[in-house]
Amino acid sequence: MVLDPTGRARDAESAELFARGPATPVDILGVPAWAVADPVLLEELLRDPRVSKDGHRHWPDFERLVPNWPLALWVSARNMFTAHGADHRRLRRLAGAAFTTRQVAAMTGRIEELTATLLDEIALTPPGTAVDLRERLAYPLPIQVIAQLLGLPDALRDSFRHTVDLVFSTTLTPEESAANAASFYRMLDELIAAKREQPGQDMTSRLIAARDTEGDGSALTEEELRDTLLLIVSAGYETTVNLIDNAITLLLTHPGQLDLVRAGKAGWDDVVEEALRHQAPVAHLPLRYAIEDIALPGGVTIRRGEAILAAYAAAGRHPARYGTDGGVFDVTRPVKDHLAFGHGPHFCLGAPLGRLEARTALRALFERFPRLELLPGAQLEPVESLISNGHRSLPVLLTQDR
Repeated sequence: MVLDPTGRARDAESAELFARGPATPVDILGVPAWAVADPVLLEELLRDPRVSKDGHRHWPDFERLVPNWPLALWVSARNMFTAHGADHRRLRRLAGAAFTTRQVAAMTGRIEELTATLLDEIALTPPGTAVDLRERLAYPLPIQVIAQLLGLPDALRDSFRHTVDLVFSTTLTPEESAANAASFYRMLDELIAAKREQPGQDMTSRLIAARDTEGDGSALTEEELRDTLLLIVSAGYETTVNLIDNAITLLLTHPGQLDLVRAGKAGWDDVVEEALRHQAPVAHLPLRYAIEDIALPGGVTIRRGEAILAAYAAAGRHPARYGTDGGVFDVTRPVKDHLAFGHGPHFCLGAPLGRLEARTALRALFERFPRLELLPGAQLEPVESLISNGHRSLPVLLTQDR
């Protein structure tokens, strides 16, 4: 089964993954893997110590396939995303201090301020003029939050955004992907050099201090420093952009669900969790690898060294867990179980922050513009990616009350 790199066949692909069983051989831009869409099996594999994310150590095809693969950066970087075992725990510990419950809660006021400023700017739109909420709200809010967290200079923000967009694109040639990765690393080196010269009270400065204080690599190597920043810049906002985008879209296309929230029969947390389940911000996440043979139900075996693809978008609607209404958006769904942020040791560190940003943005948006509606006749196009699940634009009309 060849996965569509443009993201246009996602629903059909999910249906086919359901029909083919718990694990399906797929082609990801020329690389073979087992796509796992069954949420029960996926949960098991995500916490199974026989499954690694370290392609350097546990993927025999790494040297042969990765150099000419457009998604090379996803598996070659050395950070907690691609680490296994003790290395993963070490790197996660260093980054985790910025994402504790206390730290995230402390950011609530600032996120509310940023959201209010963005909505003030949106409110200046002339009547009858379409507003792209992906561009004007879903993008800038997470970018500004992650920029503050990392201490990104204003001059680098737009450059980082463009580069991260291309990291998530799956329509680039290997040459285009390699050039984008090189550009990304140049910006990271510029950021590290600036923070070494003039450190601040930000995560980048703290990681540099850990690196430079323990220069023997017991904290993290220079390569791990760069790649940890690469991970946080990339994952730190792209997934939240898609979450906000998808949640707005779902509410505008399911007005009855928005009425339930306004009537107090569901809360904004319910909206966020159901949007995460119904439209996982990351559709497919490369890659994991079997450290040894893993026998699956139905007589299928994932052999040692074979790659595994977490099919999160399909898992969020799988009939084995959600029945025949898995494709229905229902904010009153009683069980809030989904895998949109992963599971097990690699569960997303930024999940509390992403949830906070989405909840804040949605509540403020629909309170400020209660008559918000999609631009009539708008055709929402997916971003060109088999990884990122969002829209290229989200045009709406504010239709403000006088």
